[in-house]
Amino acid sequence: MAQPTNTMSSYDVNGIREDLSDMIYDISPEETPFYTMCAKTKAKNTLHEWQTDALRSSEDNAHIEGDDTVANARSATTRLNNRTQIFKNAVVIPDTDEGLDKAGRKKEIAYQSIKMATEQKLDIERALFLNQAKVTGDDTTARKLAGAPTWLATNTVFESGASGADPTGDGSDARTDDGTPVAFSQTRFDTCMQSIWESGGRPDKVFLSAFQMNKALAFDGNNNQRSTLGAKDARVVNNLRVYVTPWGNVEFIPTRENRSRDVFIMQSNMWAVGVLRGTKNVPLAKTGDSTKRQIVTELTLVCKNEKASGGIFDNTTS
Repeated sequence: MAQPTNTMSSYDVNGIREDLSDMIYDISPEETPFYTMCAKTKAKNTLHEWQTDALRSSEDNAHIEGDDTVANARSATTRLNNRTQIFKNAVVIPDTDEGLDKAGRKKEIAYQSIKMATEQKLDIERALFLNQAKVTGDDTTARKLAGAPTWLATNTVFESGASGADPTGDGSDARTDDGTPVAFSQTRFDTCMQSIWESGGRPDKVFLSAFQMNKALAFDGNNNQRSTLGAKDARVVNNLRVYVTPWGNVEFIPTRENRSRDVFIMQSNMWAVGVLRGTKNVPLAKTGDSTKRQIVTELTLVCKNEKASGGIFDNTTS
């Protein structure tokens, strides 16, 4: 069939209004499971400090009647610290925006501020997972917090054949990555879990990348039924939510901001975030025909006692 002669179709009309949906669709990931897990405590200085202690090992303890009492040797507490890090983002929007009729938002400054706050949370999550030693900072160097890998030195499984090494365990130096990583495995995981238990830890969370989560899905269990088919609703289930071991039960949480080569086993109440300045959306001074706002957060990571957690490092990522 063909159009009748001189048909004025929609292709010929110049006055058709645009059809722009009044919605903005964004599926960018914004979860921050480690940052969310950490209790928020108050920091009162850019150098935030705390103490750890430990009981001595058990020993034979038997005495004769009437024996003179002699004091035992005692150990002092260990004083640890981390530096606060300033996270800052800003946006400048011309004031012409006030007169524009936009789709999906009313004021661009408000929309961009909300977006920036979410992005900053992802920056914080990344910093908490980063293999980065603390930086004191000065007038020309930004302070930086020591990330989780720099605190874990007792209950670690790693490769040492090509320079891999644990850090000191006080945030002062980073881990040394091994040049020949190996595949993440159930054996490596169970070894770390046992070490944490022997140190007195009670881990409950595991943070790992999607790649390493797929490795964990292959863990053997005494029922071996993680991949199942629901007969009634035809669901295929392949999930590892909680891993039950003699050394404790842990929840597996896939994460996007940690290095894929690192797998963390953590006791959640032994980690915190010390907040010097909570997140604030602050208007900046007007210097022209525009509106400026900044979002600022200042905080640090607190590892209350590294022996309560552990990590499997130097895992292959492909």
